[in-house]
Amino acid sequence: MPVRSAGQGASSVLIRHANQRLILQRLRRLGEASRADLARAAGLTNTAVGQIIKHLEQDGLVRTLGKKHGGQRGQPATMLELDPRGAYAIGVRLDRMRIETALTDLSGTVLAHLTHDHLLPAPLRAIEIVRDDITRLAALVPAARRRRIVGVGVARPDRLNHWLEKLDLAREDFAPWEHVAFAAELERACGMPVIEENDGSAAAIAELFHGHGRSHDDFLHVFIGPAIGGGLVLGGQCVRGSTGNAGDIAVMPVGPSRLASVPRAADGREILLGRASLAGLRRHLRARGEPPAAIDAPRRSAAVDEWLDDCADALADPLLAARALLDVKLVVIDGDLSAPLLDRLIERTATRLAATAAEAAQPPALLRGSFGAMAGAVGAATLPLFLTFGPGGSAGMQRDPNRQGGAFDLVA
Repeated sequence: MPVRSAGQGASSVLIRHANQRLILQRLRRLGEASRADLARAAGLTNTAVGQIIKHLEQDGLVRTLGKKHGGQRGQPATMLELDPRGAYAIGVRLDRMRIETALTDLSGTVLAHLTHDHLLPAPLRAIEIVRDDITRLAALVPAARRRRIVGVGVARPDRLNHWLEKLDLAREDFAPWEHVAFAAELERACGMPVIEENDGSAAAIAELFHGHGRSHDDFLHVFIGPAIGGGLVLGGQCVRGSTGNAGDIAVMPVGPSRLASVPRAADGREILLGRASLAGLRRHLRARGEPPAAIDAPRRSAAVDEWLDDCADALADPLLAARALLDVKLVVIDGDLSAPLLDRLIERTATRLAATAAEAAQPPALLRGSFGAMAGAVGAATLPLFLTFGPGGSAGMQRDPNRQGGAFDLVA
């Protein structure tokens, strides 16, 4: 909503800044637009939008594309877009088996990234790796624009030292992470402001801001990595929940697997994490005597097909529950899997949903995510950009000290 009045102590400067953020938000979602388009989208006058655009152009955040005829009489409209060079951010995905750091511009485009595929080291070593990667990526920004790097975002599992048995990982390797304030330590190490979010929500944020969220306001985002994560978008807003873990479908109960490779719980109860994850896929390949390379081999693997069927079966009930409880008509599925393998999983899951849905219940539509393995890092980089330029952000990186991530509303 535009800010129109300086009542209740608000100053004209704050009003102008708020409306500038609103215009940036509308322009980001539209992709390209005329001043008249932006006035309609933001609920402001053409004159007000003209003044705002003038300031944004001076700040290097908006640029002119050229004239465009709309098929009507009159002068052609001047089209505008965000200037990708107006700001940069760095996103870090910290996983149990991967560290990925990406440099993005204001449009969300990944300009460069660095990946370390190995067991997550102890916190001090992880900070050294990430700090060095941040330094290398920041150096790729032209020196004259380096001051436009607005900060660093970090996406990581909320409980790195949990569920390790289901992920075939040793507890002693992750014990040092139990009480680490990683974002604060990294901020001290790299000299940039750092904001942290759980990895499931970060992947959903990438989709919300730069993917299917441009045309869909409500969806559940599912990310299949070494574990499985989720994020929830309702009304064009990333919903965090009371502890920042809304959409965490990993712990939702599912039925028993038919695969002998899936460990049986002592109480007979199973959660989605045990069946729908890369850890589960690799475990099944080992049980069938196939190498990890079979996941992306050109020749189709019978073991991979078995896991796909079991994963689709496991996903069906949680996705139908989300459809019934939250009334979300769309589920976006992304992950560290290749695009062809994700497409096969989505096809099988859609078939299973159609066969399982209750009478008169419409199962959710399924779409493949836009970013694959980069979703977490892109979402993490979006955090400092949003806090600097988004309508719900603030000047600088203000965070609630009582919460692990930033206490803000991510409205796309």
